[in-house]
Amino acid sequence: MANTEKPDFPLVAAIDLGSNSFHMVLARVDHGEIRILERLGEKVQLAAGLNDEGELSEEAMQRGLDCLRRFAQLINGLPEGAVRIVGTNALREARNRSQFIRQVRQILGHRVDVVSGREEARLIYLGVAHTLADDAGRRLVVDIGGGSTEFIVGERFESVLRESLPIGCVSFTRRFFADGRVSANRYAQAYTDARLELMQIEQAIHRLGWQEAVGASGTIRAVGQCLQGAGYGQGEVTREGMLWLKRKLIKAGQVEKFDLPGLKADRRPILPAGLAILEAAFDALGVNVMHHSEGALREGALYDLLGRHKHEDVRERTLTAMIERYHVDCYQATRVEHKALLLLQKVSANWGLEGKQVGLLSWAARIHEIGMDIAHNQYHKHGAYLIEHADMPGFSRHEQQALALLLRGQKRNLPNPERLAEFGDEAPVLLRLCMLLRLAILYHHIRGYQDMPDLNVTAGDDFLMVSFPPGWLEQNPLTQADFAQEAQFWLKVNYTLTVR
Repeated sequence: MANTEKPDFPLVAAIDLGSNSFHMVLARVDHGEIRILERLGEKVQLAAGLNDEGELSEEAMQRGLDCLRRFAQLINGLPEGAVRIVGTNALREARNRSQFIRQVRQILGHRVDVVSGREEARLIYLGVAHTLADDAGRRLVVDIGGGSTEFIVGERFESVLRESLPIGCVSFTRRFFADGRVSANRYAQAYTDARLELMQIEQAIHRLGWQEAVGASGTIRAVGQCLQGAGYGQGEVTREGMLWLKRKLIKAGQVEKFDLPGLKADRRPILPAGLAILEAAFDALGVNVMHHSEGALREGALYDLLGRHKHEDVRERTLTAMIERYHVDCYQATRVEHKALLLLQKVSANWGLEGKQVGLLSWAARIHEIGMDIAHNQYHKHGAYLIEHADMPGFSRHEQQALALLLRGQKRNLPNPERLAEFGDEAPVLLRLCMLLRLAILYHHIRGYQDMPDLNVTAGDDFLMVSFPPGWLEQNPLTQADFAQEAQFWLKVNYTLTVR
């Protein structure tokens, strides 16, 4: 198993790089509970800066970076592991996201995790569940973001269905209300498009059933505030209220003419699109009333962060499920994991590998044979594909891509420089982790039926020397041949592996 250090962070923070707004929460950890100290949020509309080629404009990136410079002061000095930064749909879609992410890391000093739509949904539900009363019964949670909308069905703190659809208030505004004009026809087109997308998931949600509907976004809060200001309830969204608001928006005809109590100026342009999506969700899912929760993605990211250090890391549960699903040989995986971590311990100082690398190497060792459930031939490629493209709750896309790289590079050629270059400053670390994984696999090529000797290991910047007991290699020619061939692969990436 991986090293499970549990550092005590007096302060923790989460930053949500949303497609419409950037949000940050700063909290104190008190007896295992999170107490919010600061909430910040700014409209950045990152998704509005995506062009037809799927690239973020310089202006959109600059808006985001300017916002984060203001956020940075609150988290200066917080250690690694105390801050979670999550990117959502706009960064999932952006082809040039790496350029933006590098600058974000320079400003904030912490890693950015671009998460899948379903992982975003899981974090949203976690934030909502910790904000509401811990009542029995299923709840439906809807979060209308700038570029996507998440739908989750769960009970207490566990989500049982997590879906993300590419319908968002910023992207729909660009498609249907770009010039600020609102008409019955345009609204109907936006509504219809949302309903068509919802057809993918509505039957599954109806089959599960739910007792309470909760909204977790600025759009749903804004609609509720408008309705409350007009005398429709106390902030909840109802069908009657939505119909009234739709008529009022269409009658105004232009977003600048919206005169609604409780509606902020920066919310006006995206309100018609958000309302069309919300009405489509009500109709498709049979919702009559929806209450709002202050908990959302950023709060979920905080509780997930705390969970990783204090109790359950959901990534462990995800890996366990995948190991069972793909019939991994757990005994062999454990042997390889143990050897890989021992090697890491021996070379960490000379190779600049830190404790934070333990988790990644441990995960890769445990699932390195996952592709064998598809076929033995090319199983390393099958495994890499599975890990890169599967829905893996708790893992960011970056973590999945790093794991996929290690699995792809576990045999035959080491990862090529072009593929490694995509990981920026992490490339040398990933290459060395891949080398350690390969050595651990070779060491246990005989799959545990032979007693294996201890190894002496000496590491330098571009070399590794492995020493077996005198005469052992000569008595075990298969291992000798394995390591001799491995040395040839290492030469291709300018490393010298010496085995004696």
